[in-house]
Amino acid sequence: MLTPAICLMDVEAPRIAAAAMPGQFLIVRARPEGERIPLTICNYDRSAGTVTIVTQLIGASSRLICALEEGDCFTDVVGPLGRPSDFVELPDEALRGRRYLFVAGGLGTAPVYPQAKYLHERGAKVDVIVGAKTAGLLILRQEMASVCDHLYVCTDDGSEGHHGLVTEKIKLLLEAGETYDQAVAIGPMIMMKFVTLTLRDSGIPLVVSLNTLMVDGTGMCGCCRITVGGKVRFACVEGPEFNAYEVDFDEALRRQTMYRPQEQEADHKCKIGRN
Repeated sequence: MLTPAICLMDVEAPRIAAAAMPGQFLIVRARPEGERIPLTICNYDRSAGTVTIVTQLIGASSRLICALEEGDCFTDVVGPLGRPSDFVELPDEALRGRRYLFVAGGLGTAPVYPQAKYLHERGAKVDVIVGAKTAGLLILRQEMASVCDHLYVCTDDGSEGHHGLVTEKIKLLLEAGETYDQAVAIGPMIMMKFVTLTLRDSGIPLVVSLNTLMVDGTGMCGCCRITVGGKVRFACVEGPEFNAYEVDFDEALRRQTMYRPQEQEADHKCKIGRN
């Protein structure tokens, strides 16, 4: 348990570990009748045959996942799914010396870590801004610090690092003359929207991850439909990463609330043991 409500697991899945790349995700089911939950791959160890996932306890299915103990099994673990981050297609020589800015909100720190690690190992310059409501919700700080050149922490309440939002820290870095070849934002949809608005006029390319808008992970269910550049795209098979400046965030935010009553009912049943 990284915090009382955030759980990290190493999952033994040798074939997935052998194929996983930064930016991809898994779908897990905690029990046969359970729903399919997309979880971005936080790390992978090819020699050990394991992949690492991080889950926040927010509803019925995440409660079932976090209740698993060492030696337990998921009913299903499917992956790696989605397209890897675009930079994995670049040769190491092209990455060496390029400057990347990652902006991670809350649990978004977990999927940012493997990307920062991949780039850092290949000689890229990596700065990371990590934001959380309070210091007690910050995760993977030491791990992240080991794979980036500069780690900037922001907390809403000022309990650690910059007192304020990640967007404020972005503005301070740009005002100080920092320049980047690429930016990546991963976290709550509303955070990614405002990071996009903050960087829109900067001339810095920005990628966001839309891995929360998924169910089956194959594009068949249609739940991951999102408008990007005026066209309907499927986040699970064409993403999860897209050009942030082309994403219709208002549509994505509406879609996230479509099944909230059902989610609340399922969580209530899980809490009282009628699941």
